[in-house]
Amino acid sequence: MQKINTFLWFDTQAEEAANFYTSIFKNSRIRSIACYPEGSPGPAGAVMTVTFELEGQTFVALNGGPAFKFTEAISLFVNCDTQEEVDALWDRLCEGGEPRQCGWLKDKFGLSWQITPTILLEMLQDKDAEKSKRVMQAMLKMNKLDIKGLKQAYEQG
Repeated sequence: MQKINTFLWFDTQAEEAANFYTSIFKNSRIRSIACYPEGSPGPAGAVMTVTFELEGQTFVALNGGPAFKFTEAISLFVNCDTQEEVDALWDRLCEGGEPRQCGWLKDKFGLSWQITPTILLEMLQDKDAEKSKRVMQAMLKMNKLDIKGLKQAYEQG
């Protein structure tokens, strides 16, 4: 059992969100669904929590009502090996959502994601400060990150 899990508070869309996310990521599944019992804060028989996995990471989604909303203060960071992976995840997660700057997006449930090529972190951590600076400047002009454009900025000079 995973010691630390991500817990996501939804108004009423926990099951819909879990199904959406598991349809996007390859190694994913719904593990369990629990319903509100009689006498609980939620409507008896309605979905209370959905436990699901995305690429081996466990998440719990709660239908907790409208008291809390997602903010950009927390996001799910996804490492991508190829532009094709960046494109596929970006396109699916943006369905009904909103693209943001620097590889960030908000999905249709309001959850923030960072769809990031793994090579970006390598380039940003380069010992050559000028290369890193050029990559940062290029990234700041992008919504969906473009590996080719990032590499061009890195190799300029």
